[in-house]
Amino acid sequence: MPDLDWSDLRYALAIGQGGSLAAAARQLGVNHTTVLRRLDALEARLGARLFERLRQGYQPTEAGALLLEQARRMADQADEIERRVQGRDRELTGQLRLTTAFVVMEHLLPAPLASFARAYPGIEVEVLENAFLVDLARRSPESSTSWSTRQADVALRLSNQVAEHLVGRPLGDAPCKVYALRGAPGLPQGVTPLPELLRDAPWVAFERDARTRVYDRWMRQHLATARVRVRVDIFNAVAAMLRTGIGVGVLPCFMEASHPELVAVSEVLPEMTVPVWMLTHPDLRDTARVRVFMQHVGDEIAERLRQVVEAA
Repeated sequence: MPDLDWSDLRYALAIGQGGSLAAAARQLGVNHTTVLRRLDALEARLGARLFERLRQGYQPTEAGALLLEQARRMADQADEIERRVQGRDRELTGQLRLTTAFVVMEHLLPAPLASFARAYPGIEVEVLENAFLVDLARRSPESSTSWSTRQADVALRLSNQVAEHLVGRPLGDAPCKVYALRGAPGLPQGVTPLPELLRDAPWVAFERDARTRVYDRWMRQHLATARVRVRVDIFNAVAAMLRTGIGVGVLPCFMEASHPELVAVSEVLPEMTVPVWMLTHPDLRDTARVRVFMQHVGDEIAERLRQVVEAA
């Protein structure tokens, strides 16, 4: 039997993950006929049918399930080799991918990132906005010419919990308060007890069905009987609505400097205080560009958070 083509296994994995030729084609960035041709070639080479072509999609046969299991193990081993090799990299050059939330990118990251870019001009940083922490140990197929690409090297996250397999440090806490438009008729303009705000003020809240963030849990608990005027999905949208004077809403205190038109109308909400973490995979922490990025940018964000907490 001729040697297996490693890239054919990648096509089989994509079909197994997506359940159809079309889904595999989108994942791999190729057309439908290419996926079918590579699958037919792999089945012919193995002399076994790997997928049942059913109306509801492609289902692995017993032979297909065995092949997919082994291919996933091979992919994991390839990922580990790449991480370990990159972890020995001592050059302060190359690309670094950072994943973070939009609110962090807009309000905490710009100055530290610009400072890092000036200090290390040989490192190109790519920032990926993402509301959820990606698995830095995993890759996702992106093209027909490359096995896979890491989703991110470093994560900067507002989170009470982080994955145990990641390493890093908390940079500080991000406290929150309730804010309103300064001078808006009918809205509180000074620090007001929370029960009064919940009882009397109109609110801008997060979407009703959101449940994954500590902010979502707080709003479900406290705003169940409150007068909610508008619901949005991110803090930047909350700030945009608060600037219209439509109601009050919760924001991280680190947004306050960017919104002088807003005034805090509550004390810090202890249940809403969330740590800011900088994280990477253990195999990458000794990579020179990852190490200097986490130190340089992490220190500057930590100092900014310290100032915010003292001012709050």
